[in-house]
Amino acid sequence: MKRLILLALLALAQPALSETLAAKLFAAKTHPTTGPALPIGTYARGCAGGNVELPETGPTWQAMRLKRNRNWGNPVLVDYLEDLSQAVTAFGWKGLYIGDLGNPRGGPMVSGHASHQMGLDADVWFLPPARLDLTAQEREKIGAISIRSEDQKTVNENWNDSYRDVLKAAASDPRVDRIFVAAAIKLQLCKGATAADTAWLQHIRPEAAHQDHFHVRLKCPAGSDLCQTQKPNVTELSKGGSGCDDTLKYWVSNAYLHPKPNPNPTPKPHKKGPKEFTMADLPAQCAAVLKGK
Repeated sequence: MKRLILLALLALAQPALSETLAAKLFAAKTHPTTGPALPIGTYARGCAGGNVELPETGPTWQAMRLKRNRNWGNPVLVDYLEDLSQAVTAFGWKGLYIGDLGNPRGGPMVSGHASHQMGLDADVWFLPPARLDLTAQEREKIGAISIRSEDQKTVNENWNDSYRDVLKAAASDPRVDRIFVAAAIKLQLCKGATAADTAWLQHIRPEAAHQDHFHVRLKCPAGSDLCQTQKPNVTELSKGGSGCDDTLKYWVSNAYLHPKPNPNPTPKPHKKGPKEFTMADLPAQCAAVLKGK
């Protein structure tokens, strides 16, 4: 009888053991796996082997919030960020302050982002660097600046034309799939845009909570068979258009920003988010990434 009770208790305990949150498991890994770069899954449900570190400081960039240990990404992403940080010096910027890339082995994060899981996402601050010799402590205290108005409908007094130049350079790179910014910022970019701007503007996408940084998302690198590029592809946006249409205007409308409460809301079933993922929710290959050396 005692043996049966013990077996029953073990059976009850087993699911709890297997339900360890994936975010905690990936956050505990302080170094990437060895071997080739391997983005696996999707941007919001995946992991990454063979990530490399964006150096904490370079000639034209600094990685911010170092305590998070999230300055890791696919080699293609690190190369892109270093290239972009050099390119923006042509627009009067000293370089870039770069926020989160991802965990050393990708995967879900314990705080913040829903995506950034395959080593192909990065946040770039809208704060033009005053200096590029910030100490680690200073990088924890300094904050990015918003270039969107408080009412969320326009850009604010921090805006200047250099932001357009920076975003155009960022979006024009062939490695880019899309770049997320606050809707008011895209609306500003659309002002005076011509057909010649379509190719880069279609990569700029409106997204909430992106008023103080832009979020770069790269395409799956060639040969990354386990990586799934987000759909629809950028070339399908508005059938090849720039995205400067009525849909964009809706993002800054009162109907979107201040919707009237529904007097009879229908309860929606809970949808598990990345911070709730267990390893069973991720591609099977992520178990090997987590256990790898």
